[in-house]
Amino acid sequence: MTDARLRHGRASLTLSFFVQGVTFALLVTRIPAIQDRYGISDGLLPAFLAAVPVLAGVGSVVTEKVVVRVRPGAVLRWAQPVVMLALLGAGAGNALWQAALALGVFGIAVGALDASMNMMGVSLQRAYGRSIMLGFHAAYSLGGIAGASMAWAGAHWDLSLLVSYLPAVVVLLPAAFVGSRWYTEGGTEKKGTGAGQEQGKGAGASVPFKLLLPLCLVMSFAYIGDSTVSNWSAKYLQDVLGSSEQMSTVPYNVYMVTTLLGRAVGDFGVRRFGAVAVVRGGSVLAAAGFGVVAAARGTWTGMLGFTMLGLGLCVIVPQTFAAAGRMFPGASDTAIARLNVFNYVGFLVGSPLVGAIGDAWSYRGAMLVPMVLVLAMLVHAKSFGSEPARYGGGHERPRTADVG
Repeated sequence: MTDARLRHGRASLTLSFFVQGVTFALLVTRIPAIQDRYGISDGLLPAFLAAVPVLAGVGSVVTEKVVVRVRPGAVLRWAQPVVMLALLGAGAGNALWQAALALGVFGIAVGALDASMNMMGVSLQRAYGRSIMLGFHAAYSLGGIAGASMAWAGAHWDLSLLVSYLPAVVVLLPAAFVGSRWYTEGGTEKKGTGAGQEQGKGAGASVPFKLLLPLCLVMSFAYIGDSTVSNWSAKYLQDVLGSSEQMSTVPYNVYMVTTLLGRAVGDFGVRRFGAVAVVRGGSVLAAAGFGVVAAARGTWTGMLGFTMLGLGLCVIVPQTFAAAGRMFPGASDTAIARLNVFNYVGFLVGSPLVGAIGDAWSYRGAMLVPMVLVLAMLVHAKSFGSEPARYGGGHERPRTADVG
């Protein structure tokens, strides 16, 4: 495979990550507007919100079966437009069944999209022979910031959901579809080694759950931490730390920005120090962030804690996917599809768990639960690779040798 083809494949996949960040942010940041548009009651809303990650898990499982016969690039090429059209549908309808249909399609398609994007990212990283996975997820974070900004503008100018969503879909859907012409899967040309030889047919090979379980736990714990910030940071600052309503919106924005910054430089850290050291450092920093939030006595201390959380958690998920590719080089598509399901498990568990503990005890105490879970990731850090597998700083390994 030529270097030019790899570069084009990397650029096109980066665009897809960015587009997905925009799309997902446009949906989740306008949930109140969707609720108002369709008259969804407060009692029914949690069921609608829970259905999306549940169906996304189904989509990920289906993708595992589909990529046995169809390349992940083909799945991504068609899943991304479906996700964007489902977003548009959620903004265009006016009946409850239309909202249910749009969100259902969105959930299934986003599961297929997340799984196939990360399959391709791991495959390209293997071809490059150095860490590039964090860069893809940095593009997703950048897209999330852009999407949240678009959503803010729509809410600020009191635009309808359809008008808010339409410009992004009109511009980004054709761009992503055209860009999909250059999708490249690095594993397709690996020949001569047992691991690489099987990579092109990686879905369907054996992936013992016992071996994958540590990474599944890490993925769930990371998303419990992430959902805690996204769902509870504003309430925590306002109700517990006594900040203003305006100030309470800042922590999540800070979290998103620090996530972007951490991922933008994270690949350099992996190349220099190795994935294990980066994951351990991220876990300790994130746990310290939760500790600072729990102990904070004022708004600015709380903000510091959420900043630490963004820098710590941001490296975990991309490296978890990369570690799955390294652990099962002949079955990475299968491993990633199964691992991706635990993304949604963490998302489903995190917010209700913190809310229940906060109501029953205190929200300060509730912050200690994700802190403990994040620290538990240290136990499984060895699953992310061995010291000789690190990149850079004189330790760059030959191409096609590793994905860490």
